Amino acid sequence: MEQSPSKGVLRRKLEGEEIVFAAGAYDALSARLAADSGIDAVYMSGFGIAGSTLGAPDVGLLSAVEMADRARALTEAAAPVPLIADADNGHGGVLNVARMVRLYEQAGVQCIQLEDQVSPKRCGHMAEKAVVDLDEAASKIAAAVQARTSSGFLILARTDARAVHGLDDALRRGEAFLRSGADLLFIEAPHTHDELVKIAETFKGVPLVANMVEDGRTPYLSVQELQQMGYALAIYPVSALLVVARTLRETYAAMLRHGKLPDDEQRMGFNEYNKMIGLEKLVPGATGDG
Repeated sequence: MEQSPSKGVLRRKLEGEEIVFAAGAYDALSARLAADSGIDAVYMSGFGIAGSTLGAPDVGLLSAVEMADRARALTEAAAPVPLIADADNGHGGVLNVARMVRLYEQAGVQCIQLEDQVSPKRCGHMAEKAVVDLDEAASKIAAAVQARTSSGFLILARTDARAVHGLDDALRRGEAFLRSGADLLFIEAPHTHDELVKIAETFKGVPLVANMVEDGRTPYLSVQELQQMGYALAIYPVSALLVVARTLRETYAAMLRHGKLPDDEQRMGFNEYNKMIGLEKLVPGATGDG
């Protein structure tokens, strides 16, 4: 059953010659702005959702239902631009993974990301991670493939084994995930440019994902550089979050110093914001003038 008019858009983009550029979003407003920018896809970052929803780090604190609720909101805000959504480690065993797939697919998500970390998980660029054994990880990917109702809903399999057991084990896990039916492969946190190249050479022809995190463990490259290596999807999951977090901190500090928002503070106009957010479409004639 098709859940969204844009279902299958991401698959078609991945079948094209150009790399798919996905920008991270952490709430419905950032998803709308990312989509309005003309980006190829919006990526719902678990790191960002934990920060924006709980004001907490990405250490597995959110439930499956909470993540699915956020995914639905981001999907609607980003439409018709496709949403790729982080589902961590599936929030349990194979039955939980199957439920997570159904929740995300019903929410209109076009691609679910599942990883092989133990519970509670951590951000992929944090230290002290651990992964489940290969058979368990592969069985979760197989369960996800079995649970989906549309081929337009993609399964993105991620392994965090590079940081735990080394690159060779991560490559072995990647092969197993592909045999289990994964549509895209994500080897998290390669440490060097050479490792990025080796991953691309090992899985030539496979839709590969590169995760670009500022100040992370992986060399920070442009989409153009990643396309030349052979990657099909580049995600920049926390770029906007980091910029906005700094802006908010500085804005509140400036308000405290001046007793109000300084007159020369760069900002979006009130009416401009209401136009951007779609006020007049919902309430014809409304302008936000007060």
